[in-house]
Amino acid sequence: MTEEPTEVRFPLTVAPGDVSRETDDVAEPEAPAESLAESPQGEHETPIATAAAAAARIRGGRTESWPRPDDTRVITVANQKGGVGKTTTTVNIAASLALHGLRVLVVDLDPQGNASTALAVPHHAGEPSVYEVLIGGQPLTSALHQVEAIPGLECVPATIDLAGAEIELVSLVARESRLQRALDELLAAEATAGRRYDYVVIDCPPSLGLLTINAFVAAREVLIPIQCEYYALEGLGQLLRNVELIQSHLNPNLGVSTILLTMYDGRTRLASQVADEVREHFGDVVLSTAIPRSVRVSEAPSYSQTVLTYDPGSSGALSYLEAAREMAYRAATSGGGG
Repeated sequence: MTEEPTEVRFPLTVAPGDVSRETDDVAEPEAPAESLAESPQGEHETPIATAAAAAARIRGGRTESWPRPDDTRVITVANQKGGVGKTTTTVNIAASLALHGLRVLVVDLDPQGNASTALAVPHHAGEPSVYEVLIGGQPLTSALHQVEAIPGLECVPATIDLAGAEIELVSLVARESRLQRALDELLAAEATAGRRYDYVVIDCPPSLGLLTINAFVAAREVLIPIQCEYYALEGLGQLLRNVELIQSHLNPNLGVSTILLTMYDGRTRLASQVADEVREHFGDVVLSTAIPRSVRVSEAPSYSQTVLTYDPGSSGALSYLEAAREMAYRAATSGGGG
């Protein structure tokens, strides 16, 4: 990029009375997308009927097929701030795409292994994982698992062994591009066999170390989840500068393709103001759909499920479905893979 990166600042001025006090209760907003739940009732359909229809279609396997990208889209989900919904976004976007006829691979690069947990993929110590791929040079196929609950969705898990990978990578040759090499080999083998993944989604740890750099080098797109609170914005400028450094030195094809607003609480004016500021600053990169705070989204991983299979009629599930639908159709209308 030729322009100097600008510091991302959002000088929000909010009067104390404008922000409601947060409580443990979660307001469930109306279902977000009519396109996901059309029925013969049409305009007379209620939000409850919309949610029920969407849930019935998902559980019955009667979902529409979304358009395939022209080439495999490799997307890194990154934000160095923890707790903004990276892993939740990774698994639910991936599940949404797979439920609509697309072939999706999730690569779990977070040593905590939360994406592996949510997809019910074994990731105990000693299990073949992305650690052996990065450090041992093993092929990704050696650690691939089919997600049983969702046809078309596969996962390369992370184990606790990955916690030491940052240190071990330092002394290795081509330490920044080891995931890229393994992924290129996998995609080439799939092409030789007459198959391909439509999406590869990489879940990153909440840091900007060598694991995240490997994810940036392997990808063409970055998806940034942003929590609708002011503190979540403070590190965004540094993240964007790091993306530009990767573009300049390691991966000129990398770009921020998508920003997703998460944990949106419609009861607070602050959340609305943060959302408005992000949309004004980043424009069409920000998805129209915001993910609301939802108990169901938080509960699902404890049952080793995504919210799409745990409660497909919940506001969180419907919102992630619509966000994934936006991503799929944006690629189709722009003519390719990002």
